[in-house]
Amino acid sequence: MIARDRDTAGRARNDRPRDRLGRPLPPGSAGVARIPDDLELGPQQTLTFAQQLLDDGLAFNAHEVLEAAWKNGPVAERMLWQGLAQYAVGLTHIQRGNTKGAGTLLRRASERLGSYPANAQQHDVDLTGLIAHARELLDALDAGAPITEEQLRTRLRRAPA
Repeated sequence: MIARDRDTAGRARNDRPRDRLGRPLPPGSAGVARIPDDLELGPQQTLTFAQQLLDDGLAFNAHEVLEAAWKNGPVAERMLWQGLAQYAVGLTHIQRGNTKGAGTLLRRASERLGSYPANAQQHDVDLTGLIAHARELLDALDAGAPITEEQLRTRLRRAPA
């Protein structure tokens, strides 16, 4: 590869649209609707919106919604929202083919969600199910097994009894 090729590749990468934190978006995502910085939803609305985005295969946007809850929410719940946001961005890395980054983020998310006190959990989030799902994905990543889109669809809340 000559210097000119590297410069062209670098310019193409730098010309890609970026998210609100300046990170390049995946190729072909120029038309992806951005989540507003000042998004203020209640916990139930946040979970419903994030679940809809996950169901539609838009883990990156679900991450942004959960990140807004993490940054704007009550201090006592930040560990929960941060764990959920890391979980969603781990799914995003799997969709993008970055298995190393996905593994790191899913490990962090499962640790953070595992350390969140279950008795303080008020929003009916399925912590044990999410942690188990993250570990299943980690096992699949470690084994080099392909992960399907269906495996990336998960429930944030517990199933109604």
